[in-house]
Amino acid sequence: MLDHGTLDTGHIDPQEALRHRLRHSAAHVMADAVLKLFPEAKMGIGPPIHDGFYYDFDVSRPFTPEDLEEIEKLMGQTIAAGHQFHREEIGREEAKTLFSGQPYKLEIIDDLSEETTLSIFRHNEFVDLCQGPHVENTADISAVKLMNVAGAYWRGDEHRPMLQRIYGTAFESQQALDDHLARLEEAERRDHRILGRQLGLFSIHDEIGPGLIVWHPKGGLVRTIIENYWRDLHYRRGYDILYSPHIGRAQLWQTSGHLDFYRESMYAPLEIDDQEYFLKPMNCPFHIMVYRSSLRSYRELPLRFAELGTVYRYERSGVLHGLMRVRGFTQDDAHIFCRPDQVEDEIGGVLDLTFELLEAFGFTDYSIMLSTRPEKYVGEPEMWDHATQSLRQSLEARNLSFDMDEGGGAFYGPKIDIKIKDALGRAWQCTTVQFDFNLPERFDLVYQDSEGGRSRPYMVHRAILGSMERFMGVLIEHYAGAFPLWLAPVQAVVIPIADRHNEYAEQVKDA
Repeated sequence: MLDHGTLDTGHIDPQEALRHRLRHSAAHVMADAVLKLFPEAKMGIGPPIHDGFYYDFDVSRPFTPEDLEEIEKLMGQTIAAGHQFHREEIGREEAKTLFSGQPYKLEIIDDLSEETTLSIFRHNEFVDLCQGPHVENTADISAVKLMNVAGAYWRGDEHRPMLQRIYGTAFESQQALDDHLARLEEAERRDHRILGRQLGLFSIHDEIGPGLIVWHPKGGLVRTIIENYWRDLHYRRGYDILYSPHIGRAQLWQTSGHLDFYRESMYAPLEIDDQEYFLKPMNCPFHIMVYRSSLRSYRELPLRFAELGTVYRYERSGVLHGLMRVRGFTQDDAHIFCRPDQVEDEIGGVLDLTFELLEAFGFTDYSIMLSTRPEKYVGEPEMWDHATQSLRQSLEARNLSFDMDEGGGAFYGPKIDIKIKDALGRAWQCTTVQFDFNLPERFDLVYQDSEGGRSRPYMVHRAILGSMERFMGVLIEHYAGAFPLWLAPVQAVVIPIADRHNEYAEQVKDA
């Protein structure tokens, strides 16, 4: 019996599992075709991804649209030929001989331990270093389409060679592929970068810098409406609104751990009065300093601090994308400090606020994930168990369906992630409800308990809309620029049809 590899489908829809195999196999068939047309090509990697697949190549010239047509034609011939996929296991030295002309494959092999047994997949004369899984036969690839070419640094390192990445997609039927292509066409029509410019909402300028957004009057008005609604809702839910500075001394970020564990995403320090200051990548330490500004009593808790705080994180220029991926953005952050007996009520309150807020903007289709304690973690197991149980019970009490990601939590606490689905069925990560057992320890947060002693508060970090920039991008594409009336920057237009109507038209406009 041929071995085609295995795929753990415990959390994967059967249809998605099939598509995973189809796309992985299509990537191999595409690489086979590229090597036939460009025998000197050096192969990188070629995995299946969401909605498709890609393969990276190092070739002497850029791929052209005509090249993609020829590659796709050869793929069709290989698919029609019905070649079997089969898996073999070989040692490192045999693998190095097999891929002697492929330097990127050799680098992958060299990174593996001496004892590692490698897996390869063959179809016809093509062979690739791969764990699988694949379909049984190339003829099982029912519908495939090559999409475009982009640049990609080898292993994502901008100091390594720039390869050419060919993207494609594959489906179980031509109808499914046609439906997907229609969705892509509609998504292109809704592209927030195009609509944002056409509607006068925002712009990005080279003179200012990539990933830095300038809001125009109409976009500023939409954002103001959203932020005012956000603030009103938070005040009604018992939150206090904070404002914090955009920079902080190095000592603050050393205490928080950001300089040790997050430095690569932070910008270079500013030298002020012989002291180093950093643009803030997160709002958390500032809210903690407000908590620490006085000795807290158990009677004061819970404290709910919220802020629309702008943060700055380094992103490589190649991954920046309109409003969706930027370098400076505003998060709707909040931190809740509470006693153990208040935890479940506070989580429930966050969930109620979340769905009230998201539904106000027209989002009613969600997917929810509860992530639990990983192998390496900080904090006491009892606190983890209590926090995780509170998250679970709060979801169950509201009859919310959710998936479990066992061991998938951050090292500092369990969390709930909520993704919203837009009009095209695309999922967007927005809401995170995250316990943090790390920062209260680092900043030695305490409150005076009912016995007169000192106790450590539970700290919950949550963001509902996430980044205001990304949420605006999602809104633009969800509504194709035609916002609901209450969000629309232009709600009505008065058009006089003759000069004699101008005076009255002005009266109507000002009414």
